[in-house]
Amino acid sequence: MAALSNVTRNSKVLIQVIGKNRTFSCSAVQHGSGKRVGFIGLGNMGGPMALNLLNKGNSVTVYDVYPEAMSKLQNAGAAIGHSPAEVAEKSDTIITMLPNSTHVQEAYAGENGVFQTAKPGSLLIDSSTIDPSVSKEMASLAEKKAMTFIDAPVSGGVMAAKAGTLTFMVGGPEKEFANAKAVLEHVGKNIVYCGSVGSGQAAKICNNMLLAINMVGTAEAMNLGVRLGLDPKLLSNIINTSSGRSWSSEIYNPVPGVLPNVPASNNYEGGFGTALMMKDLGLAQSSATRSNSAIPLGSLAHQLYRLMSVRGYAKKDFSSIYQFLQKSENSN
Repeated sequence: MAALSNVTRNSKVLIQVIGKNRTFSCSAVQHGSGKRVGFIGLGNMGGPMALNLLNKGNSVTVYDVYPEAMSKLQNAGAAIGHSPAEVAEKSDTIITMLPNSTHVQEAYAGENGVFQTAKPGSLLIDSSTIDPSVSKEMASLAEKKAMTFIDAPVSGGVMAAKAGTLTFMVGGPEKEFANAKAVLEHVGKNIVYCGSVGSGQAAKICNNMLLAINMVGTAEAMNLGVRLGLDPKLLSNIINTSSGRSWSSEIYNPVPGVLPNVPASNNYEGGFGTALMMKDLGLAQSSATRSNSAIPLGSLAHQLYRLMSVRGYAKKDFSSIYQFLQKSENSN
């Protein structure tokens, strides 16, 4: 589990361990309300998601490489696992929310991973944003062990994770969608079936590429307006009642003080990190290359977020592109 030891606070693992001399039939596994759910990755997104599962009456077992991340959930009533494999013993459904493809591969297929101990019939739901090819790889391994792997990345950000209103983009066997939806409805509002395994990741990559492009555009427009003497709140109100409106301008405005309770008004702390956005844009770039798709604006956004990451913004929220633009101008 060396790779997991370096996981950021966005990673947490819950798993269920199965005795070596016991066998389980698929019918022994139950999914849905009030069932045994494992959660892996208790960071900015995973922590609130696991808490919502608890609050909806599920028996939840959690794991994260950071003990303090597990303490809050334990205090709320969750059981603690000491490895992905240990969480699997106590769970019929396992959800993972991890930073990247490598962490997902290690959590499932590693030495102490989920596949080592999860029972046949287990439902494995990965809500990380990773390369669709890795989702397909994990699904193939799960199928050999009579388990079902579903990719179900999310959209909505930390606020939606806390409110339980996330959107899930689900890829996997259609016959298992109802079981997945029964669990995901405890942490989300919109559960959308996208198609076969990897389809959820494809939808998420497209969404996040557009989100990055919109955020860059919003930051540029707001910065220009402020430089021209406009009050940022006034400009924001005009944009949000005009054709320039977007989620980035209306719900997640990047200018400090325009909206309360967003990272921009908290020194860009919390939220969705610049490094993670850079990673997602890299996935979009790779997918575009494989599919021979032109993404000029996506590529430019990727370059900007890569530059931000090496200039000290990696751990700040991705809306800090506004601050980055300001400081870049001031340095000229």
